[in-house]
Amino acid sequence: MIDWNLALTTAKRLSKPGPEVSAAEVAEAVAELREGAARSEAPVREFSDLHVSPTSGVGPAPVLVIDRPRWIEANLDSFKIIMDPVMAKLASTNKMPTGVTRSIGEKISGAELGALMSFMSSKVLGQFDPFWDGPHGEAGRLLLVAPNIVQVERQLDVDPHDFRLWVCLHEETHRVQFTAVDWMRGHMRSLIDEFVDATEMDASALSSLVTDGMGEVVRIARGDSDASLADLFQNDKQREIVDRLTGIMSLLEGHADVVMDGVGPEVIPSVAEIRRKFTQRRQGTSSLDRLLRRLLGLDAKMRQYRDGATFVREVNEKVGLSGFNAVWAEPANLPRKSEILDPASWVTRVHG
Repeated sequence: MIDWNLALTTAKRLSKPGPEVSAAEVAEAVAELREGAARSEAPVREFSDLHVSPTSGVGPAPVLVIDRPRWIEANLDSFKIIMDPVMAKLASTNKMPTGVTRSIGEKISGAELGALMSFMSSKVLGQFDPFWDGPHGEAGRLLLVAPNIVQVERQLDVDPHDFRLWVCLHEETHRVQFTAVDWMRGHMRSLIDEFVDATEMDASALSSLVTDGMGEVVRIARGDSDASLADLFQNDKQREIVDRLTGIMSLLEGHADVVMDGVGPEVIPSVAEIRRKFTQRRQGTSSLDRLLRRLLGLDAKMRQYRDGATFVREVNEKVGLSGFNAVWAEPANLPRKSEILDPASWVTRVHG
């Protein structure tokens, strides 16, 4: 289905090199980001009251400061892990294409995926990869993309030392979430497996999805629809699973924003300026960038930050930190997509 080598070479070839920095500036940024991640863990755990249980069995999650090509490699590796069950399901149905048809299809898919990875590689500041398994039992890894962080801090004209620590606070919160909540990683993987199991393998069903989706593509491009390209190729069962995953991602991203803003004033002098300028940056993009964001669903991710943060704040106001932290007790307590927009309904369901 995908020529992974072509995806990697295409992504690296199309990826921009990033801002011009000297060797000394690179060394400084890398060291400061590593230190910032280490400094962030204790205040994040204290503010969120999320701690690793000695009996949890969750392994450590390393912090890696990387460049754009390494980010591409890491995400293609994770994507391969997710795609393996799809390939196995296709193989079991004997519907895998063969010969020239398969070869051409693999190269087209590889080139398309590579182009997508090259676009994303310049946008991501940091990311927690929960599906990576390290050689020594590590469970997940935190990736900080140094050239993107340096580029954004220059674009915003903010204090680089404060901005780097600010980014670390947000991303370290994700590492804290997954290391403190020992079932989260497995739960998200099980949802992805359910999504794969619900994948339509019938050619006529796939053809119908493509045909029916063309009009929606036009509406997405015009900004008349909140859907993304991925939404067009999901059946009803998959949409239900995606709604559950959306609720989880909104919780995780919103919680990280709230923790970052809560801890920030104590350790980052210019945090208010950074937040103001960064919020403006999220809104001010070129026409082409806005189109790509709509098609790829990145606008929806921006709403996850906003809606998730509102959910976290309102639940904390109603039931306090300990009441909010019931969200981490078991999978059943995770908010549904509808509850993210109606925090009171989550409080009623979980706390009665």
